[in-house]
This record gives sequence, C-alpha cells and structure tokens, in this order.
Amino acid sequence: MAMTKDVETYLSDGCMRCKFGGTPQCKVNTWRSELVRLRAIALDCGLTEESKWGVPCYTYKSSNILIVSAFKEYASLSFFKGVLLQDKKGLLHSSGENSQSARYFKFTSSKQIVDLEETIKAYIFEAVEVEKTGLKVEFKQKDELVYPEELLKKFKEDSSLEKAFETLSPGRKRGYVLHFAQPKQSKTRESRIEKSMPLIFEGKGWNER
Repeated sequence: MAMTKDVETYLSDGCMRCKFGGTPQCKVNTWRSELVRLRAIALDCGLTEESKWGVPCYTYKSSNILIVSAFKEYASLSFFKGVLLQDKKGLLHSSGENSQSARYFKFTSSKQIVDLEETIKAYIFEAVEVEKTGLKVEFKQKDELVYPEELLKKFKEDSSLEKAFETLSPGRKRGYVLHFAQPKQSKTRESRIEKSMPLIFEGKGWNER
C-alpha cells in the first residue's frame, strides 16, 4: 500500500485550512481511528493515494474516485460520481439538492466501518468500474442567471456588448455575473463591467487576462 506523507500529515494535524489545524480542536482528532480504517480500505482496493484540497484523495489512473475526510459530527468516504452508483442498500448521502454528483458514507464509529467493510469495498470497486467505462454525470442546467442592473444598462447602451456576452460559454457568463454582482456599491460594479468589456469582446473569461 503506497502511502503519502501529506496524508500522514492530515491524519496527525488536519487539513490546516482553518484555525484549528494542528490543535486539539481539529475535527480529525475526533475521527482519526475511523479515517485510518477508511484509508486502509481505499488502499486495499488498489487505489492510488494522493492529497488534494488538503484531504486524502484516492484515484484510479489519475481519475478521482473518492476522498476521505472528517466533519464535526462524522467521518466520511465520499465518491466523486456517487450519483452513478446503484446504492441498492440506500447507504449513501447527498449534501443537498445542489449536489448533483457526489455521494458519501457517514460513519460515527469504527465498528460501523468494520461491519460494512465488504460493502464499502463493493461500492469502491463499482466506482472504479464507472470510471473505466467512461460514464459521465449529466449535470442539470443551473438556475437562470440574474444579470446585475448595471450590466443590463450597458447592454442598452451597446448592443454589440450584449451580443458578445451572450455568445460566451455558460461557465464564462456565470463567472462574469458573479464577478460583477459581488461589490455592494453600484459604482464598483460599473467599474468591473467596464474593465471587463475588452475581455468579453475577445470571448475570454474575467480571469483570463
């Protein structure tokens, strides 16, 4: 089983993304034994161990399969494409209606993991098969974007700007709308729009300078 130093650090100090990293208050301290067991199961299934986003991530031929992490009330093993798993036993959880892909196990004791070990492995092997066959999650279209008033005003002043904006990819449009709407003051929103206009005409995103 190939183990990585960064994962060892996570299991001892946490992800270090908050002020509790490396302190007794870190959530990893509560669920360390459960995390160690989940790690062993993932490695026993032949997955490659990496550290991504500060947490243990397990991959198959460079494709993300699952992550293991600690939350306040439980330890979890989360599948990136969990929605594609059959989950006939109904063991997987969703983070909410906006979670279109990931699904995860919740554990509050090492005994739970021991009792479900073979089932967990079966889910992992199924997740690997999903990746092998190239199955993709069909994401539902997100809610319609609400354009800031300042942007709509610019569209009225310059129809070519509106045309250029609407030909952008959905991801770039969403990025611009979020970027423009973030400031509280209207003047700042207008300034962001004006500065971004050359990029919009070039078909680029706001951060593709």
